[in-house]
Amino acid sequence: MRGRIAGIGMTSLSRASGRTELALAVEAAELACADAGLDPREIDALLSYHLNDSAPVVQVARALRIDRLGWHNDISGGGTQAASVLGDAAMLIESGLARHVLVYRALNGRSGRRMNTVSTGPQERFTIPYGMAGPIPMFAMAATRYLHDTGLAAEHLHAVVAQSRRNAAANERALRRDPLTFEAYLDAPLVCSPLRTVDCCQETDGACALVVSAALPGPRVHAVVRGGGPGCSAMDRSPDVTAVFSAYVAPMLWAASGMRPADVRAALLYDAYSWLVPRQLEDFGLVGRPDLGAYLLAGRHAWVNPHGGLLSEGYVHGLNNVAQAVREVRAGAEVALVTGFGGSYGSAALLTA
Repeated sequence: MRGRIAGIGMTSLSRASGRTELALAVEAAELACADAGLDPREIDALLSYHLNDSAPVVQVARALRIDRLGWHNDISGGGTQAASVLGDAAMLIESGLARHVLVYRALNGRSGRRMNTVSTGPQERFTIPYGMAGPIPMFAMAATRYLHDTGLAAEHLHAVVAQSRRNAAANERALRRDPLTFEAYLDAPLVCSPLRTVDCCQETDGACALVVSAALPGPRVHAVVRGGGPGCSAMDRSPDVTAVFSAYVAPMLWAASGMRPADVRAALLYDAYSWLVPRQLEDFGLVGRPDLGAYLLAGRHAWVNPHGGLLSEGYVHGLNNVAQAVREVRAGAEVALVTGFGGSYGSAALLTA
């Protein structure tokens, strides 16, 4: 793919922005364009993904004074799009339909529409009577089985969360930077066993934007895949309720990229819940299942989400992890893996120098 991520921009992250999603989106977009050395009016394609909780692309284009807008699309979806939206942008570049594509995600995820109020579909009428209301109970059930199958326990989930806090400590954007002892972890309220409040990603107000360009320098979008199957999003039809998106897309990514797990130098994993970190490390071939427990307790996963991830930096539906992948490649990581989670369905991308 010829598309390169030439610019990134983020607003400050908060729990009460006091601003509209449009204002947040425009600020992040202007910062991304400035980072790329591009006049916003040179943007000729816009992409965003959301769950009817953001500013439409035509409004953002108008606010940026883009008079002639080419390809533009509001993609319906959440975290599954975090990596695959790069593929959409790169395909526009590759086909010659655009030269400079602006990608953004903006939301007031704490002070506005919160994820726990988003319907997961018509099956809720069958699951709500059993306490399965919203995504956390569903993924907590999958987590319970995964911990049983792997022998992982609370101390391993704590290791994931505590490391994300340590990584976030030097990140001024991060909302959670305080250390987390094992005792404090155990004292955190349970949302749905085995997941405590600190095991779940944050609810955040903010925006992130990227410029994918045919002509400007930056980390290259080397490969992108998207897919899924019957797993924790379709438990009634699943042979394995622990199977998240990475079980399906990891083989696709290595086949499409011609690379191997050993090539990855930075891992930006969608950590909506703490247990997804070991699951993805395993699925992408970065750590074998028998080694997961010792690997986590020794803190050897410190290279994962060096900014603190969605657990500690903030939650911009995963696009902030993509921005960090760009920073890592710029800083010398030759290959960065970034993922997008939506239960059994999702996406993954490799960025190269």
